[in-house]
Amino acid sequence: MSKTPGKKKFMRTLLVLICSLALAFGANGAQEKKKEEKPAPKKPAQTSQGAAQRGGPKQGAAKGGGQSSQQTNVSHRAPEAQGGAGVGKGKAKEPQQANAPAGQPIGAGSQKTKEKKASQPATTTGQAAGGGATAGKAKQGQTNIAQAKSKPIKPQHFNVPKQPNTAKAPPVKFQQNRRIEGSQNWRGQKYTAFRNYKSEWHDQNWWHSHHNRIVFVFSAPYFWNAGFWYPAWGYNPSAYYAYDGPIYAYNSLPPDQVIANVQAALQQQAYYQSEVDGLLGPLTREAIAGYQRDHGLYETSSIDQPTLESLGMA
Repeated sequence: MSKTPGKKKFMRTLLVLICSLALAFGANGAQEKKKEEKPAPKKPAQTSQGAAQRGGPKQGAAKGGGQSSQQTNVSHRAPEAQGGAGVGKGKAKEPQQANAPAGQPIGAGSQKTKEKKASQPATTTGQAAGGGATAGKAKQGQTNIAQAKSKPIKPQHFNVPKQPNTAKAPPVKFQQNRRIEGSQNWRGQKYTAFRNYKSEWHDQNWWHSHHNRIVFVFSAPYFWNAGFWYPAWGYNPSAYYAYDGPIYAYNSLPPDQVIANVQAALQQQAYYQSEVDGLLGPLTREAIAGYQRDHGLYETSSIDQPTLESLGMA
């Protein structure tokens, strides 16, 4: 029995509908499968510990991809080459290590600084590496000694020879208007007499008319002026002087007794090894210069007020 045209038409329509549905389901399945295979979008990596704590990445991350904003702020916006770590590598730098030089590992700068400090010798004023006093402190203490007075020494009277030993202390020659060498560098009022001194030659009348106090030592005249004894050149043309310059008038003693007391004081301190003779000759002047040098005084090689004060004699 043959199918009727109406039934055929129905079956054809049903077949087309089934095929359409199949195609529709197939396309939908392919689309779902494609969606499943499509990779999920990558989330921005958290570039620092500080960004992770705040819940998201910082917008100002360094271009190197490894340095966090927190690190950049700590290191005062240093370039990326300053040693930033890669994304997700390690912890953020500690603040005290953030200033490491370019290309230096974290902590290396601090470690090198510690090693450098440990290798350097101690240079603190007044303390050497081994804990002893430094030369600077010794020099400072030496200067302080010069300013401090020693134990007071009472003046003594010495029986000096009546005639000078010219072999030990040869006579100096007179030079008109001679100045004391180096005195222009001796500062202070107590050295004024040395800076202003110049040798002068006058006869007896002139000396007596200008100075009312004149004494004789080894037959040589000395005049007194403003606390000092000076040689009166020309008063006695043949007079003997072992030294041409001022001598501080210690305790109103005559020049030879002033010199003798200084010689005795320097003997006690092992600066002067010869006899006490009241002559300011080369050996005595050398001993005075040594004492002055060791006590931070101007090396006048003569008897001045600061030297006598340091010795405890003025």
